[in-house]
Amino acid sequence: MAGRLYIPPLDLPRLVPELRVDEAPITGVNLAPRRPLSMIRLEAGRPRLGNAFWGLTPPWLEVLDHAPHCARAESIAARPMFREAFAARRCLVPVGGIYVWKPQPRAKQPFLVTRGDRGPLLLAGLWCRFHTDLTAFHDSLALITVPANDLLSPLTDRLPAVIPAARAETWLDPATPPAALHALLEPAPGELLGAFPVSRRVNDPGCQENACAHPTGPMLRRTAKE
Repeated sequence: MAGRLYIPPLDLPRLVPELRVDEAPITGVNLAPRRPLSMIRLEAGRPRLGNAFWGLTPPWLEVLDHAPHCARAESIAARPMFREAFAARRCLVPVGGIYVWKPQPRAKQPFLVTRGDRGPLLLAGLWCRFHTDLTAFHDSLALITVPANDLLSPLTDRLPAVIPAARAETWLDPATPPAALHALLEPAPGELLGAFPVSRRVNDPGCQENACAHPTGPMLRRTAKE
Protein backbone atom coordinates (compact mmCIF):
# COMPACT_ATOMS: atom_id res chain seq x y z
CA MET A 1 0.00 0.00 0.00
CA ALA A 2 1.15 3.55 -0.67
CA GLY A 3 0.93 5.51 2.56
CA ARG A 4 3.70 8.06 2.04
CA LEU A 5 5.50 9.58 -0.92
CA TYR A 6 8.88 11.19 -1.48
CA ILE A 7 8.64 13.95 -4.10
CA PRO A 8 11.81 16.00 -4.66
CA PRO A 9 12.01 18.67 -7.40
CA LEU A 10 11.66 16.84 -10.72
CA ASP A 11 12.35 17.85 -14.32
CA LEU A 12 8.77 17.19 -15.40
CA PRO A 13 8.81 18.74 -18.91
CA ARG A 14 11.76 16.50 -19.73
CA LEU A 15 9.93 13.48 -18.34
CA VAL A 16 6.65 14.27 -20.15
CA PRO A 17 7.21 16.28 -23.37
CA GLU A 18 4.77 19.12 -24.13
CA LEU A 19 3.68 19.19 -20.49
CA ARG A 20 1.72 22.32 -19.61
CA VAL A 21 2.56 23.48 -16.08
CA ASP A 22 -0.11 25.82 -14.68
CA GLU A 23 0.65 25.39 -10.98
CA ALA A 24 3.90 25.06 -9.08
CA PRO A 25 4.67 21.34 -8.61
CA ILE A 26 4.13 20.09 -5.06
CA THR A 27 7.25 18.66 -3.47
CA GLY A 28 7.95 17.15 -0.09
CA VAL A 29 10.15 14.68 1.74
CA ASN A 30 7.38 12.78 3.52
CA LEU A 31 3.94 13.35 1.99
CA ALA A 32 0.91 11.59 3.49
CA PRO A 33 -2.67 11.16 2.22
CA ARG A 34 -5.31 13.81 2.86
CA ARG A 35 -3.18 16.57 1.38
CA PRO A 36 -2.62 17.96 -2.15
CA LEU A 37 -0.42 16.25 -4.72
CA SER A 38 0.56 17.24 -8.24
CA MET A 39 -0.97 15.14 -11.00
CA ILE A 40 -0.66 15.02 -14.78
CA ARG A 41 -3.84 14.59 -16.82
CA LEU A 42 -4.83 15.09 -20.43
CA GLU A 43 -6.61 18.35 -21.17
CA ALA A 44 -7.57 19.38 -24.72
CA GLY A 45 -5.27 16.65 -26.01
CA ARG A 46 -2.21 17.89 -24.10
CA PRO A 47 -0.76 16.74 -20.75
CA ARG A 48 -1.30 19.31 -18.01
CA LEU A 49 0.09 19.49 -14.47
CA GLY A 50 -2.36 20.46 -11.75
CA ASN A 51 -2.97 19.83 -8.06
CA ALA A 52 -5.52 17.54 -6.44
CA PHE A 53 -6.46 16.28 -2.97
CA TRP A 54 -4.97 12.83 -2.27
CA GLY A 55 -8.12 10.87 -1.43
CA LEU A 56 -10.80 10.30 -4.05
CA THR A 57 -13.91 12.35 -3.21
CA PRO A 58 -16.73 11.78 -5.71
CA PRO A 59 -19.72 14.13 -5.33
CA TRP A 60 -21.81 11.54 -3.48
CA LEU A 61 -19.19 10.84 -0.79
CA GLU A 62 -20.55 12.03 2.56
CA VAL A 63 -17.63 11.43 4.92
CA LEU A 64 -14.24 12.85 3.89
CA ASP A 65 -12.43 10.33 6.11
CA HIS A 66 -13.80 7.59 3.85
CA ALA A 67 -12.06 9.01 0.76
CA PRO A 68 -9.78 6.21 -0.48
CA HIS A 69 -6.21 7.16 -1.33
CA CYS A 70 -5.56 3.89 -3.21
CA ALA A 71 -7.51 1.59 -5.54
CA ARG A 72 -6.68 -2.04 -6.27
CA ALA A 73 -6.05 -2.68 -9.97
CA GLU A 74 -7.78 -6.08 -9.84
CA SER A 75 -11.19 -4.61 -8.96
CA ILE A 76 -10.94 -1.08 -10.31
CA ALA A 77 -13.18 -1.62 -13.33
CA ALA A 78 -15.96 -3.16 -11.24
CA ARG A 79 -16.18 -1.04 -8.09
CA PRO A 80 -18.63 1.90 -8.30
CA MET A 81 -16.17 4.12 -6.43
CA PHE A 82 -13.56 3.80 -9.19
CA ARG A 83 -14.96 2.44 -12.45
CA GLU A 84 -16.16 5.72 -14.00
CA ALA A 85 -12.90 7.51 -13.23
CA PHE A 86 -10.88 4.56 -14.50
CA ALA A 87 -12.78 4.62 -17.78
CA ALA A 88 -12.48 8.36 -18.42
CA ARG A 89 -10.28 10.23 -15.91
CA ARG A 90 -6.85 8.71 -15.46
CA CYS A 91 -3.79 10.60 -14.26
CA LEU A 92 -0.11 10.23 -13.42
CA VAL A 93 1.54 11.28 -10.17
CA PRO A 94 5.26 12.06 -10.57
CA VAL A 95 7.35 11.04 -7.54
CA GLY A 96 10.87 10.23 -6.50
CA GLY A 97 9.94 7.28 -4.31
CA ILE A 98 7.41 5.45 -2.17
CA TYR A 99 7.84 4.66 1.51
CA VAL A 100 6.93 1.16 2.71
CA TRP A 101 7.29 -0.55 6.08
CA LYS A 102 8.79 -4.03 6.42
CA PRO A 103 7.40 -6.09 9.33
CA GLN A 104 10.02 -6.79 11.99
CA PRO A 105 9.81 -8.65 15.33
CA ARG A 106 9.87 -5.45 17.39
CA ALA A 107 9.12 -2.53 15.09
CA LYS A 108 8.52 -2.06 11.38
CA GLN A 109 11.51 -0.88 9.36
CA PRO A 110 10.74 1.84 6.82
CA PHE A 111 12.19 1.56 3.32
CA LEU A 112 12.17 3.96 0.40
CA VAL A 113 11.30 2.30 -2.92
CA THR A 114 12.90 4.13 -5.85
CA ARG A 115 14.22 3.50 -9.30
CA GLY A 116 17.59 1.81 -9.21
CA ASP A 117 19.09 4.93 -10.83
CA ARG A 118 17.09 7.24 -8.48
CA GLY A 119 15.24 8.69 -11.47
CA PRO A 120 11.59 9.84 -11.30
CA LEU A 121 8.58 7.51 -11.36
CA LEU A 122 5.15 8.08 -12.88
CA LEU A 123 2.50 6.45 -10.70
CA ALA A 124 -0.86 5.41 -12.16
CA GLY A 125 -3.85 7.20 -10.71
CA LEU A 126 -7.42 8.28 -11.35
CA TRP A 127 -9.16 11.53 -10.49
CA CYS A 128 -12.58 13.09 -10.11
CA ARG A 129 -14.02 16.60 -9.85
CA PHE A 130 -16.55 17.85 -7.30
CA HIS A 131 -18.29 21.12 -8.20
CA THR A 132 -19.22 23.32 -5.24
CA ASP A 133 -21.07 25.76 -7.54
CA LEU A 134 -21.23 26.59 -11.25
CA THR A 135 -17.60 27.75 -11.41
CA ALA A 136 -15.82 26.45 -8.28
CA PHE A 137 -14.65 22.85 -7.94
CA HIS A 138 -12.24 20.54 -6.13
CA ASP A 139 -10.19 17.80 -7.82
CA SER A 140 -9.12 14.65 -5.99
CA LEU A 141 -7.19 11.50 -6.85
CA ALA A 142 -6.33 7.96 -5.82
CA LEU A 143 -3.30 5.89 -6.74
CA ILE A 144 -3.76 2.47 -8.35
CA THR A 145 -1.91 -0.38 -6.65
CA VAL A 146 -0.72 -3.75 -7.92
CA PRO A 147 1.02 -6.67 -6.16
CA ALA A 148 4.68 -6.02 -5.36
CA ASN A 149 7.19 -7.95 -7.46
CA ASP A 150 9.12 -10.84 -5.94
CA LEU A 151 12.08 -8.62 -5.06
CA LEU A 152 10.02 -6.17 -3.01
CA SER A 153 7.29 -8.47 -1.70
CA PRO A 154 9.22 -9.13 1.56
CA LEU A 155 8.83 -5.40 2.26
CA THR A 156 5.20 -4.85 1.24
CA ASP A 157 2.39 -6.75 -0.45
CA ARG A 158 1.34 -3.91 -2.78
CA LEU A 159 2.82 -0.88 -4.54
CA PRO A 160 1.47 1.80 -6.86
CA ALA A 161 1.59 0.80 -10.51
CA VAL A 162 4.45 2.48 -12.40
CA ILE A 163 3.68 3.71 -15.93
CA PRO A 164 6.71 3.98 -18.24
CA ALA A 165 7.22 7.51 -19.55
CA ALA A 166 6.98 6.14 -23.11
CA ARG A 167 3.45 4.89 -22.32
CA ALA A 168 2.24 8.02 -20.51
CA GLU A 169 0.15 9.21 -23.46
CA THR A 170 -1.46 5.79 -23.80
CA TRP A 171 -2.41 5.78 -20.12
CA LEU A 172 -3.86 9.29 -20.17
CA ASP A 173 -5.77 8.99 -23.44
CA PRO A 174 -9.50 8.42 -22.69
CA ALA A 175 -9.79 6.46 -25.96
CA THR A 176 -7.34 3.73 -24.87
CA PRO A 177 -9.16 0.35 -24.74
CA PRO A 178 -9.59 -1.25 -21.30
CA ALA A 179 -7.44 -4.24 -22.26
CA ALA A 180 -4.51 -1.96 -23.06
CA LEU A 181 -4.97 -0.14 -19.74
CA HIS A 182 -4.99 -3.34 -17.70
CA ALA A 183 -1.83 -4.46 -19.52
CA LEU A 184 -0.06 -1.44 -18.04
CA LEU A 185 -1.15 -2.28 -14.50
CA GLU A 186 1.46 -4.92 -13.79
CA PRO A 187 4.11 -5.24 -11.06
CA ALA A 188 7.22 -3.26 -11.98
CA PRO A 189 10.14 -5.30 -13.34
CA GLY A 190 12.60 -6.30 -10.65
CA GLU A 191 15.47 -4.51 -12.38
CA LEU A 192 13.57 -1.18 -12.46
CA LEU A 193 12.93 -0.65 -8.75
CA GLY A 194 15.09 -0.97 -5.69
CA ALA A 195 14.67 -0.10 -2.02
CA PHE A 196 16.87 0.96 0.87
CA PRO A 197 16.19 1.34 4.60
CA VAL A 198 15.64 4.84 5.97
CA SER A 199 15.36 6.47 9.37
CA ARG A 200 12.32 5.71 11.53
CA ARG A 201 11.75 9.44 11.82
CA VAL A 202 9.72 9.04 8.61
CA ASN A 203 7.11 7.30 10.80
CA ASP A 204 5.98 10.78 11.88
CA PRO A 205 4.01 12.30 8.96
CA GLY A 206 4.80 15.73 10.35
CA CYS A 207 8.54 15.18 9.95
CA GLN A 208 9.75 16.81 6.73
CA GLU A 209 13.50 16.59 7.35
CA ASN A 210 15.63 15.61 4.37
CA ALA A 211 17.09 12.83 6.52
CA CYS A 212 13.79 10.94 6.12
CA ALA A 213 14.86 9.94 2.60
CA HIS A 214 18.56 9.27 3.32
CA PRO A 215 19.70 5.62 3.11
CA THR A 216 20.67 3.97 6.37
CA GLY A 217 21.80 0.76 4.65
CA PRO A 218 22.51 -0.73 1.22
CA MET A 219 19.97 -0.75 -1.59
CA LEU A 220 18.07 -3.93 -2.30
CA ARG A 221 18.03 -4.22 -6.09
CA ARG A 222 18.34 -6.63 -8.97
CA THR A 223 20.43 -6.18 -12.08
CA ALA A 224 19.27 -7.14 -15.56
CA LYS A 225 21.64 -10.17 -15.48
CA GLU A 226 20.05 -11.70 -12.40
